[in-house]
Amino acid sequence: MDTFLWGALPYIALALLVSGLVWRYRYDRFGWTTRSSEIYESRLLNLASPVFHYGILFVLVGHLMGLFVPASWTDAVGLDEHAYNLLSLFAGCAAGLLAVTGILVLLYRRRTNPAVLRATTRNDKLMYAVLLAAIVLGLVAKLTHASLDAGYDYRTTIAPWVRSLFTLSPDVYRMAGVPVAFKVHAVVGLLLFALLPFTRLVHMFSAPVQYLFRPYIVYRSRDPKQPAGAPPRRGWEGIED
Repeated sequence: MDTFLWGALPYIALALLVSGLVWRYRYDRFGWTTRSSEIYESRLLNLASPVFHYGILFVLVGHLMGLFVPASWTDAVGLDEHAYNLLSLFAGCAAGLLAVTGILVLLYRRRTNPAVLRATTRNDKLMYAVLLAAIVLGLVAKLTHASLDAGYDYRTTIAPWVRSLFTLSPDVYRMAGVPVAFKVHAVVGLLLFALLPFTRLVHMFSAPVQYLFRPYIVYRSRDPKQPAGAPPRRGWEGIED
């Protein structure tokens, strides 16, 4: 089971992620959106969406730092293990709570607004469940194995395992002594990665690069000398000083 979970499941999730993105782009390009429901309700959306997005962004930054920045690097800049533990505990929990708060408000909005509820698909429900579970399980794992003095040092177990995946030689034995809460969090996180291409979360792989190169859009006010509803005049217009 350990060989499957920590040696095979990550690559299965990656294969589903990549193949799902290719399939979605080829056969559902126009569905590659968040399927925004702002037209139905905007007050709660404008409140909860930024809260969730900032929270999940901080969660992502924390995971990247914890999994891909070795302890020797943080020690070199003066961030010893005790200071790192406090940063991980308080900043990580704050980011997780921010993301959870945003998701709960978004769920409340979908449940209480009939139009938004009708626009909610089964994929949306599955996505919200797995996403919320991944974040909550991360908070549970952190809070049940941490204190102000010291916490579980995942940078000596989980982090080397994650980095070994990129060398195609997964060090599954690193995960042998990892607490169960962290293992469950990791498995649900891998399932979330596998589901990404088939949910509205696919929009996270889009970047508005074309906006950097498109020409400016020029907006002109209506000519006060031209009656409303009159057809536009053809030809060049003079520029008044």
